[in-house]
Amino acid sequence: MDKIVKAQRDFFLSGATLPYEFRLRALSDLKAAIQRHQADICEAMRADLNKSELEAYMTETGMVLDELGYAIRHLKRWTKPQRKPTPIAQLPSRSFVISEPYGVALIMAPWNYPLELCLCPLIGAISAGNCVVLKPSAYAPAVSAVIKKMLGEIFPPEYVAVIEGGREQNDALLNQRFDYIFFTGSVTVGKLVMERAAKNLTPISLELGGKSPVIVEKTANIKLAAKRLAFGKCLNAGQTCIAPDYVLVDRSVKKAFVDALITAIKEFFPNGYDDYVSIVNDKHFQRVMGLMQGEKVVFGGNSDAATRFIEPTILNDITFDSPVMQQEIFGPLIPLIEYDDIDEAIELIQGRPKPLALYLFTTSKEIENKVLSCVSFGGGCINDTMVHAATSCMGFGGVGESGMGSYHGVLSFETFSHKKSIVKKSNKFDLKLRYRPYSKKKLDWIRKFLK
Repeated sequence: MDKIVKAQRDFFLSGATLPYEFRLRALSDLKAAIQRHQADICEAMRADLNKSELEAYMTETGMVLDELGYAIRHLKRWTKPQRKPTPIAQLPSRSFVISEPYGVALIMAPWNYPLELCLCPLIGAISAGNCVVLKPSAYAPAVSAVIKKMLGEIFPPEYVAVIEGGREQNDALLNQRFDYIFFTGSVTVGKLVMERAAKNLTPISLELGGKSPVIVEKTANIKLAAKRLAFGKCLNAGQTCIAPDYVLVDRSVKKAFVDALITAIKEFFPNGYDDYVSIVNDKHFQRVMGLMQGEKVVFGGNSDAATRFIEPTILNDITFDSPVMQQEIFGPLIPLIEYDDIDEAIELIQGRPKPLALYLFTTSKEIENKVLSCVSFGGGCINDTMVHAATSCMGFGGVGESGMGSYHGVLSFETFSHKKSIVKKSNKFDLKLRYRPYSKKKLDWIRKFLK
């Protein structure tokens, strides 16, 4: 680890990563490499998580290629100095902001979207001109191996290095001094990363999780709400940081919603669950299975330990004291909690840690405005789930316990950049007001400028 970080720091200080042309070529090489290795990526995702080819491309490979295309198109504008207004008191001069890379960045990625959550931050780091140590998750070893092979073909380790392994390697990396750390994972591990980063005052981004609520309000299009909720929960078998975690449903439409939700799930899997994503490992399989023990199952509940399969499962009569409500589910369980009016639903969410996502199904503009103004959350959707994260034109990130910092598109570039503010002063004129000796007349003039 010492040698890798030192080599990267030396390479960065050489200035090799700074030119626009170098960054553009790196992004273009990365895009070409992903396109060459699409079959390998798909095979690895099948091995690690049983992801279908469509789901693997839609949620991972395609997302990364789209983000790369966006960065390549906009990189020149991002790297240019940004002109800023100059206060009258500072004239004649020119004010501008330069985006400079932090230096050597560490990116620690999770297992649930092992390609997308590894390479999308990398795109931002490369765009900004950094060197990068990339740490994929040991829980997705096949994808991790493809990433290491693919990046090793196009980047020298003094520029981008991939470190495989588990907790021992994570611990060793966090003992190093980096210039920036980008971590995606659980709240518990995120707190440890922040603690270790604080020793070197290293700036960080934390993309965490939490229990993201769904509100099904009585004016919602029930059939469509059920279908879009089922999509969000079934995607990756619920192993998504922004997955709908639990459903607050108006009591008056609950029965209709449950019926529509069951219908939607059945329509998604007309031929069984052969192409359904597996729970990542035995430990998480047993954890998710334990969350439904003793609860009222109104649909699903079947499982197979040998393949780590858990059927999409609807849990009824859940309260906030239920075991399934004590932790982020990260699996295909759908707990239902009734409410009587929207104020009650809002208060229930406000009384808990700020979620990474929130999903509201309603046709009432008044209800929409009320929820958006009263509830703090990272991001979300009105009348859909998940899709707010599938764009390079808006940032993605949490708030409070669900994370800090934001990325995607230009925000990825800004995340890995320090904004350096510059005033370039003219030598042709020098305002004497600021210089000693001070006087009442100077004070009067300064008051006119600064008010």
